[in-house]
Amino acid sequence: MPINTLRSVVVLDCPAPGRLADFYARMLGGRVEGEGRWVEVTFDSGALAGRRLAFQEAEGHVPPQWPSAERSQQFHLDFYVPREELDAAEREVLGLGAELVEGDDDGKRGFRVYLDPAGHPFCLCVD
Repeated sequence: MPINTLRSVVVLDCPAPGRLADFYARMLGGRVEGEGRWVEVTFDSGALAGRRLAFQEAEGHVPPQWPSAERSQQFHLDFYVPREELDAAEREVLGLGAELVEGDDDGKRGFRVYLDPAGHPFCLCVD
């Protein structure tokens, strides 16, 4: 018997929860809820309907360094897009403030690696 339910898909530590929540809400089509030290992104429809991403203020936050054994990523998020939409998705996330850190080797690999505005790695993967 489960002792509870999973409320958030994942919680990210960051220096500015509202800003990072806005990045992911705009990227994924969610809605920002709350303010201050804990902010969530909720989803009303689509594959993420009913799920939440949460962002928690962490004083002195030191972002992961990708790739690095000393400051490991600890986790990353994968977002799947159709191959024909990968370049457009990349333009969109870069416009929202992401940074490309590793390309897909001219299409030889099915993913590209980015850092969100707080330095957390995520991938756009070919669906």
